[in-house]
Amino acid sequence: MSTESIKLNFINKSADTNNSNVVIFQQNVAEDFGELAIAWRVIENCGRLDNHPFVYPLKFEVCASDSYGNYTPQMTAYDGQAYQMVKDTSGDVLNLANTPAVSPNEVEVRNNLQAGAINANIFKDGKLLAAKTNMAPGQKAVFEFHPRIYIGVVSQIEEGQVMNSAIIQQVNTEINLFGITSANIVMTGGGPGRSSSPFDFHLEKINQ
Repeated sequence: MSTESIKLNFINKSADTNNSNVVIFQQNVAEDFGELAIAWRVIENCGRLDNHPFVYPLKFEVCASDSYGNYTPQMTAYDGQAYQMVKDTSGDVLNLANTPAVSPNEVEVRNNLQAGAINANIFKDGKLLAAKTNMAPGQKAVFEFHPRIYIGVVSQIEEGQVMNSAIIQQVNTEINLFGITSANIVMTGGGPGRSSSPFDFHLEKINQ
């Protein structure tokens, strides 16, 4: 396994009897924490003692969509880079800007069109991780992600969906993946009735 991604394995050791969904997301630390997060992964129908392996790539991809509903190809983004949406002879395209991002730890997406709003979309492992929508010409989106994920039990949420603040407040487990190459994420707690304990998530490192 290359160090470009972290190998994770979700294990359900809870007493849950409601077939709860588990959501995993990240926060864009370059923006205000008041912004909405996107459900990066939703684990569904994972029964007791079942497991769900997945990978967390350290890199992410960037793409933009325009007001006409067009999406640019996804490109791997590296810290310090800036991308710009411009109009060329073929139409609206996203390319690497000549001037880098203001911060070497961040990735910028700039709307350099003369007219028309764009959305900046961030993907990780092919799934939507974050977005900034309705950016007018001259505006930019700034993205930075620490190797931390947030995980919790939610109901009625789908992958790629924007989560409102009420849902995000239910998810209070933060897992730091810094220095991890492979680990289990174990869910415990839950159960029927008033005697049930809250769901708990903890990381079990796997030595390789």
